[in-house]
Parts: sequence; C-alpha cells; structure tokens
Amino acid sequence: MNEFISEDTEEMWREIEADGGRPLNVIEGPLMDGMNVVGDLFGQGKMFLPQVVKSARVMKQAVAHLLPYIEAEKLAQAAAGQDVKTKGKIVIATVKGDVHDIGKNIVTVVLQCNNFEVVNMGVMVPCHEVLAKAKAEGADIVGLSGLITPSLEEMQYVASEMEKDAHFREQQIPLLIGGATTSRVHTAVKIAPHYSGPVVYVPDASRSVSVAQGLLSDQAAKYIAELNADYEKVRTQHANKKQVTLWPLAQARANKTPMDWAAYQPVKPKFIGKRQFRNFDLAEIARYIDWAPFFQTWDLAGPYPAILQDEVVGEQARKVFADAQAMLKKTIDGRWLSANGVIGLYPANTVNDDDIELYTDESRSQVALTWHGLRQQAEKQAVDGVMRPSRCLADFVAPKGTADDYVGVFAVTAGLGAEKKEQQFQDAHDDYSAILFKALADRLAEAFAECLHQRVRTDLWGYAADEALSNEELIKEQYRGIRPAPGYPACPDHSVKRAMFALLQADDIGMGLTESLAMTPAASVSGFYLAHPQSTYFNVGKIGDDQVQDLARRSGVEPGELRRWLGPNL
Repeated sequence: MNEFISEDTEEMWREIEADGGRPLNVIEGPLMDGMNVVGDLFGQGKMFLPQVVKSARVMKQAVAHLLPYIEAEKLAQAAAGQDVKTKGKIVIATVKGDVHDIGKNIVTVVLQCNNFEVVNMGVMVPCHEVLAKAKAEGADIVGLSGLITPSLEEMQYVASEMEKDAHFREQQIPLLIGGATTSRVHTAVKIAPHYSGPVVYVPDASRSVSVAQGLLSDQAAKYIAELNADYEKVRTQHANKKQVTLWPLAQARANKTPMDWAAYQPVKPKFIGKRQFRNFDLAEIARYIDWAPFFQTWDLAGPYPAILQDEVVGEQARKVFADAQAMLKKTIDGRWLSANGVIGLYPANTVNDDDIELYTDESRSQVALTWHGLRQQAEKQAVDGVMRPSRCLADFVAPKGTADDYVGVFAVTAGLGAEKKEQQFQDAHDDYSAILFKALADRLAEAFAECLHQRVRTDLWGYAADEALSNEELIKEQYRGIRPAPGYPACPDHSVKRAMFALLQADDIGMGLTESLAMTPAASVSGFYLAHPQSTYFNVGKIGDDQVQDLARRSGVEPGELRRWLGPNL
C-alpha cells in the first residue's frame, strides 16, 4: 500500500505545479480528499482501524516528500501541513507515572486522518508540561490517557489544575479522558467535577473523531449541554445507587475460604531464592502467544482463531494477522527485542489472616517480603446451603504453624530494545508498523509470563510435573495454581511491586517502576505464583474503612496513603 508513494506524490505535484499550483495544493486537494473518504468510511463502520492507520502512513509519507517543496516556498516553518486549515489542534499525552500509549497513538492517527492537528507528547508527561504545551500550541482540546489505576488520580489533578488556570477556565478548553482503567461513570463522578469546562470520556479511537468534531463544531454549545446533562444523570444514578452492603472485617475473616490444611502436603521447589533468565529465546516465547488481545488493540472484536473467518472483520483480521506474523519473524530473526526474566521461589506462610510472609530460607525466621492482602467485604449469600466465602489470596497459602508452604514471585519483560525500533518506524512516518510492533512486544511479554509459569509448575517448582496442556488450555488457565498480578481484581494494590522488584533485583534485568508503579519497559509483566489446587481468581471489590485502618496497622503505611492507592476499591 505504501510502495511508490514518493514517485506518485512527485508526479501529482508536477501536474499541479504545471497548472500554477502550490505544493500545499497536493495536501489540501487529493491527499485530504482521500483521507476524508477514509474518515467517513471509518465513521460508518465500513472501514476498520488497520486500514485507517495504513492510510495515515500513506498520507504522512506523502507529506514528508512534499516538505522540501513547502519549505522552499516558505509556506511552512517546521511541520508539513502547518498552513493547511485544520479542524482543530489537540494536545494529547499519557499522564505522569504511566508508560502505556498504544491506544493513545492510535487515537492520534485517527484524529490526524480526519484533519485534526495532533501534538502527541508521549508518555509520563507531568501535568505542568501538558498545560504549558497546550498554551504554547494554542490547543483547542487537551487529551489525557492512562492504563494503570494511579493514573485516574493524576487525571483528576490535571482537571483541577486546568480549573485554577484562567487560560483553560475562561476559554472552557475541553478535556478528553481515555485509557483502559477509565470509564464514563468514573469520568462523570470523579474527574468532571474538578473542572468547569467540558470533560469527555472517549471509549475508543473510533469515537474520538465524533467527540472532537462535536466539541469544536458550530453546534458545540448544544453538544456540551447534552454531554453535561448526561453526566449529571450519571452522577445522580451513581449517588442513588444501592450501596454494596459491607460486612465488618472480622465477619469477613470468619467467612474465609474453607481449606483443609491437615490434608494438604505442599510441594517443595527444586531451589529457594531467585533465578534470572537473560536473552530468552523469542521463538520459544512466541509459541505461547495469546492472539485475542492483539485483535482488540485494533478494535477488531471476536475470539481467535474464529475472528479470522468472521463475516464482518475477518478479511481485515487476516491481513493484520499476516502483517503481525511477518513482523514477528523479523523481530525474532533480527533480534529487535530482548526478553529478560527473573523468578523467585520462597518458603511462605499466611499470618494475620490476610498477609503472606515470604522467608529467606527454610528456617522461616527471616522475612524477605510481606505481601499484605485485601479481603472481600461485600455481604455474602448461601448458595444451595453453602455460604460463599469472603476471599483473600492469603487463604490459599498455609497459615504459619499448619504446613511449610511456598510462594513464587516473578518479573518478565520483552520490551528491551522496543523504544529504539519504534523510533525508527516513527522516523519513517510509519505509525502502522510502530503500533504493530508495540502490540507484538506486549503479546510477547504476556507469552513470556505464560512460558515461565509453565516451566515453574512442571520443573522448577514441579508441583504439576505431569502437566501436558495445549496452548489453548494454557490460555484458558486450565493448569493448577494461579498467577495473580498487582493491580488486578484479586490484588488491586500496586504498592507491593516495590518490595517485589527489590526482592527480585529486577533492575538487574533492565526492569523498573515509575512513581505511579507502572513497569518499565512498557511490555512487562510481574506477579506471584500460588500453587494450591483450590486457588482461584476473584474480585476484591469494595472494602470498608475498617480494613483500610487494619491494613495501615499491619503495613505501617499511613491510611491516607493507602486510600490513594486503593481509591477504586473504597
């Protein structure tokens, strides 16, 4: 699709030049005509995201070819198309402490396809830099993105700072909110009240255009009034929603998962301590890839592999999958990425009902890490005469004094080298390859976690030595034990990552944490291994202030600090 772009663009420019035209006429004429068709078809659901991003690649590379002519004519100072009449300028950034940007980059491309000028500031951008850039650029809209739960609080902070600043408050410059942990309800209830201007939740790339057009059109006042009315309704419904009945923490603990520890014999791992895996074979990792989330990145819905034959999206799914396979081969053959991992296997026991202590050795006298658990407090009902338990992950590890149990810890990354390669694609004006590459790095990181977990179960810990599961069965988690990760429903507290990374010396394999506890590189996974056959995933859900106070006492962390990390669960 992007072959001969320079030659075709040159030919079109010469035709327009012969008629007395200017290089900008190539952009304003045939190129924008083409992108308008793409934007319209995408809006109508007749074109899919991979096609849009490929079309944007053609546009960008054509503009890059014209740039010397535009500069020679002194019609643009720095960037292609600067004097083209755009529909509006949007400054967009991933908030401070967060490193995830695939979705934001896709939104950037889609908006550019629809003739919006977008200034993409990248990742981990502090509030003051976002606002300063928006002022300097004369932005019509500010967009914020984030994946991890601490980013939600940072978005609230940015909204409140916009309210304090007369530039944003008086001009009522809209604020767009997007990312995996964001939602319409959270935006309406938690973020919008901090800023008097329009605050809009954007669920995905396909909605970004209609939102931006609505905010900047002649009918903006009507659009904003409808939006505000909708969000007011959401806030009212949220306020009137029947509150979840919470049990006191003591009652929840009395209803913990029933376990017969007398009948359980924990399996001892082959070694105690940590083991590193450097430059792990990417071809081996690739065998464990779960492709379903890859298609979700491209807004293509459906289970894999059935999606490849889907009547609506099948053709595009097959094309983007073929591109992914080709790039995966290049990534492996060219060693574009490096994968490093570290695991630790430690003696462990539950203490204080909800905490798991990991010990340095079999004497179990010196604590290497204490993993403070959160317990479900929502009222439970009996089903068929059996009371549903109030679960905590500590329920699945033997209480101290009952049995000598063990717990694993791990951190893996497949993102070493990703930034350099992504920049090469960006420099070539190839957003499609850049997004495809980052999506693959994410898949490889998850696959690496799956690969090492299998090796732990069958060999290094060996509690499931006879396991023989297919990749489909692994993806469906049909193995014994679980792999809970901080930030997920059973373990919503991210803060344990600090102790995990210190214990594993994760910096030694090139991994780190931001101030909001996002992992670096972005294509990274970390978590714990629990081996008990009854261990299962669950959602902690809402917790009471009595649990916050109890956790503060157990952990030595101030209640206010805990509330900051556990906001969505309060």
